[in-house]
Amino acid sequence: MQFENDIYEVAIIGGGISGTALLYSLSNYTNINRIALIEKQPEVALGNSHRTSNSQTLHFGDIETNYTLEKAQKVKGAASLVKNYLLRNDPQQKIFSKYHKMVLGIGKEQIEELRERYKDFKSLFPGLKLIEKEEIELVEPNVVKNRTPEEEIIALSTEEGYTIDFQKLAQSFLGKSVANTEKTIDLMMETKVKSIRKEGEFYQIQTDRDVVVAKVVVFTAAAYSLLFAKSLGYGKDYALLNVAGNFYLAPGVLNGKVYTVQLKKIPFAAIHGDAEVHNQSKTRFGPTAKVTFLLESRNYATFVDYFRTAGLSINAFLSFFNILLEKVILEYIVRNFIYDIPFVGRRLFLRQVQKIVPSMQLSDLQLAKGYLGIRPQIVNLKTKRLELGEAKIVGENILFNITPSPGASTCLQNAEYDTEKILDFLGQDYTFDKNRFLQDLGDEQALTQIT
Repeated sequence: MQFENDIYEVAIIGGGISGTALLYSLSNYTNINRIALIEKQPEVALGNSHRTSNSQTLHFGDIETNYTLEKAQKVKGAASLVKNYLLRNDPQQKIFSKYHKMVLGIGKEQIEELRERYKDFKSLFPGLKLIEKEEIELVEPNVVKNRTPEEEIIALSTEEGYTIDFQKLAQSFLGKSVANTEKTIDLMMETKVKSIRKEGEFYQIQTDRDVVVAKVVVFTAAAYSLLFAKSLGYGKDYALLNVAGNFYLAPGVLNGKVYTVQLKKIPFAAIHGDAEVHNQSKTRFGPTAKVTFLLESRNYATFVDYFRTAGLSINAFLSFFNILLEKVILEYIVRNFIYDIPFVGRRLFLRQVQKIVPSMQLSDLQLAKGYLGIRPQIVNLKTKRLELGEAKIVGENILFNITPSPGASTCLQNAEYDTEKILDFLGQDYTFDKNRFLQDLGDEQALTQIT
C-alpha cells in the first residue's frame, strides 16, 4: 500500500535547463507541494546545458536567418522571459555577458537577402540596424581587416546580444526552487531512471536506487525523452537524427557575436563566431555538426538505445535515407564530418572561419577539446522529413519534451506551458499564478536595462 506522503505530485526527469526551469515554475507559482527532480549526473546541467555543449546564445530570432517572421515572433517572446529573469536576478552578470551581435552577408545574393529581411523584421526588432562595411569595421575591425576590396559585405546588427552560461542559469533556477522551504522538493542527483510503468493512477519510476511514485511525470531528458516515451507506447511516429556539435577556439578576435547567413534547407546553425561568456580573450567558432548514432556525446554504450528510439522498421530506414540522401544535407554532413578529422579538418574549417575573420591563420585555430553537445533533431516517420523545432508528446498524466535549439532560449515559456498542462492533469484543486509569473518575467519597462 502506497502512503500519500510517499507520493510526489510531480516527478521531473532530467535536470538540465528545461527541467530546472519547470521546477522553478512549479515551486514558485503553483500550490503543488511535493516535487521530485531526478538527474543521473551529480549536478544539474552537465549535459547539453553545460557551457561546453552549446553556443551560449540567447536566441531571439533577429539574426537567425533560418527563422521565419512567425517563428521569430514566438522565439522573441520566449527568450524575453529568460532575458528578464537575468536582468532581475543577476545584476552582477555572473550568469551572462551582454555583447553586440550581427549576421554578416557576403556577396550580392546574401546582401540582397539581408536587405529584404531587414524590411520585414525591423518592426519586430526596433533595435535592429542594417550596417555597411564602414560601420562593421568600427564594431568588428577583424571582420573587415584583410578582406579583398571587391568583396561586398553588409550586416544586420543589434546591441541585444546575450551570451549565457546555461549551467549557471539552471543552478539559479534550482536555488530559487529549493529556497521555498514550505514545500517538499527532493533532489535525486546521481540517480538513473531504469524504467517506468503506470499502475492505476500513479507512475512507478524504477531508478538504480529506489522506486519513485508520482501522479504526474515530465521528461526533460533530451533524446532520452523519446526512448522512455516509446517504452510506454507513445511517440511511435517519431525518430531522432542526433547531431553532435563541436567548436574550434581562437584568440579573442571578435568583440561580440558574428553569425553567417544560414544555408537553405539546413536546420542546423551556420558557422558563427562568439566571444566566450566571461572571457573576451577567446573566440569560439562553430558549431560543426555531424550525425551521431549515440544518445549522449562520447557515451558509446548508448548506441543500442539510439536505435531503440527509431526502431528497426522499414519506415524508419526509408525516413533516414530520404533525409540523408538529399543533396544539400548530404554535402553538409560530409563536410562537417571532415572538420573533425586531424590535419585535414582544421584546414577546411579555416576557410569557413575566414569568411568571418579573413586574417585568421591556421596556427590560431584549435579544436576545442572536451567541447561536444548533442542536439536531437526530430524525424517524422509519417512524412519522412525532419521537423524543425521541439517535439512535445502528451500522454496520460505524462509529458515528454525533446528540445533541440533553441530549447534553452525558450525554457521558461516551455515551463509555463508544461505547468498549465500539469495542473490540467492534477485537477481543479491546483492553481498556477500565471499573472505573477508573467509579471515577474514579462514587464520589460520595469527592468533596469544594462548598457
